[in-house]
Amino acid sequence: MTKIEWNPPEPRTGMLGAWDKFVGPGATSAEEWLQIIGGTALAGFLALILYLRREDLNWTGLQTLLVVVLALDLIGGVITNATSAAKRWYHRAGQDGLRAHLPFIAVHGVHLLLIAAIFRGMDWGFFLVLYGYLLAAAIIILRIPLYLQRPAALTLFCGSILLGTYLFTPTPGLEWFVPFFYLKLLVSHLLKEAPFAPEDGA
Repeated sequence: MTKIEWNPPEPRTGMLGAWDKFVGPGATSAEEWLQIIGGTALAGFLALILYLRREDLNWTGLQTLLVVVLALDLIGGVITNATSAAKRWYHRAGQDGLRAHLPFIAVHGVHLLLIAAIFRGMDWGFFLVLYGYLLAAAIIILRIPLYLQRPAALTLFCGSILLGTYLFTPTPGLEWFVPFFYLKLLVSHLLKEAPFAPEDGA
């Protein structure tokens, strides 16, 4: 029978404890390998695509470094926040509602600000609309009944893709950014989902 375990173990001490508080304590080796292998594969594939387009993009060193950081953060965040270890940790007792989750969501506005300023020539409309949408979507998800949160999050995620694709011209080389950004935050992070434990013998 599949087990669900809501109580996370205590984080370890020192640097390992800081890591536990970031990805969720008690991650299985399979979860950790999935994050490493999946993240590396996606990041490598994206890097290859961008390398092949390097002459058209003509990015500066700063822009290239920023893209690397954003890609690693978003790809890693999509995978890590969806693990059972992360669900147990970020949705543990006392970690529900706007007060617990909105600050994490809000600080990611920096991502949008950097894209607007450094890649889109100070496109403040891009920043204000997409950041406003992020905050509004997060508040809606967190305020509605739990059984509606998953379909609402996916609906709002689809809306974000339409906004980023049709209301604004996608940023060259960063066409992946808007989908990855909202997938990490609205779906992987915000949704309170059952943290399944490994089955006996798994």
